[in-house]
Amino acid sequence: MVLLTGLSGSGKGSVLRAFEDLGYYCVDNLPVDLIPNFAARFKRGIGEFERAALMVDAREGEMLQLLPKIYRQLRKQHNVTLVFLDAGDEALVRRFSETRRPHPLDRGAGVRDAVRRERQMMAPVRKMADVVLDTTRFTVHELRQFIIERFLRAERQPLLVSVVSFGFRHGVPQDADLVFDVRFLPNPHFIPRFRPLSGADPRVARFIHSFPQTRRFLKQVTALLKFLLPYYIREGKSYLTIAFGCTGGRHRSVAMAESVARALHKGGPAVRVAHRDVNRSAS
Repeated sequence: MVLLTGLSGSGKGSVLRAFEDLGYYCVDNLPVDLIPNFAARFKRGIGEFERAALMVDAREGEMLQLLPKIYRQLRKQHNVTLVFLDAGDEALVRRFSETRRPHPLDRGAGVRDAVRRERQMMAPVRKMADVVLDTTRFTVHELRQFIIERFLRAERQPLLVSVVSFGFRHGVPQDADLVFDVRFLPNPHFIPRFRPLSGADPRVARFIHSFPQTRRFLKQVTALLKFLLPYYIREGKSYLTIAFGCTGGRHRSVAMAESVARALHKGGPAVRVAHRDVNRSAS
C-alpha cells in the first residue's frame, strides 16, 4: 500500500494515474481518519485487490495533522510506503498560473502565500516520507515513467539507485540522500573547446579522468557506496538518490555521475542516471 501526498501542484494527480496504470486500487482524497479502516480491509483481502494507493493532501485541512501519527501506526502492521511530492516555489506558482486553478489554501493573499503556508503545514509529513520526489523539472511523461520504473520493479529489486548530477548555482536536489561536491576537480569550463560540451562527451570525460585526484576520488567514493548499499537494503530502504554537484552542473558532476553509475550497476542494484542541469546555459 502506498500513501501519496505532497504539495498542491506537485503532480500528485499524474502520479496517482500512473499507479492506476500499474494495477493499484487508487483512492483520491480519502479522509485521513478512514485510512486505518481501509488498511485493515486491505490486509484482510476485502475488495480483492493486491495493491492500493491512497492520496491525501492539503484538502483535508486540519485533519491532516493526524497523518504522521496514523502513518507510524500503519508501519507497525502493514507494508506501506509514504511518497511525498515536492517542487520549487516558482514552479508551483507557475503551474497554478498556467492551469488557472485555485490553490486549496488560497484565502485571498495569492498563490505564493498559499504555497508558503502549505509547505509549513506539510513539513512534518515530508520528514517521515520514504520517498521524496522533487518534480520541479519533470515533465508529466517523465514523472509517470519514474513512478512506473520505481514501483514496477519493487517486487524484483530491493533497491533502486538514482545518480543525479547538478549545479550548486541552481540549488541542491531536494530529494538527495547523499551529496558529493566535486568542485575540487579541474574545471573543463575554462577550456574553450570543452565549454560547449558536457561531461558525457568522451573528450571531456577523458580530460577530467586524466587527473590523479579524479581517479582516487572515484575509487574511494565507489568503495564507500558499495559498502553502504547492503546496509540501506537491510534497513528496508527501497530508493536511494546520490547527487554529484559542480558549479554549473554541465561537466565535472556529469562525468562523475556517469562513472559512478556504471561502477554501481556492475552486478549491483538497478541504477538510473539523470543530469538535472546539463542543458542550462554554458555561459
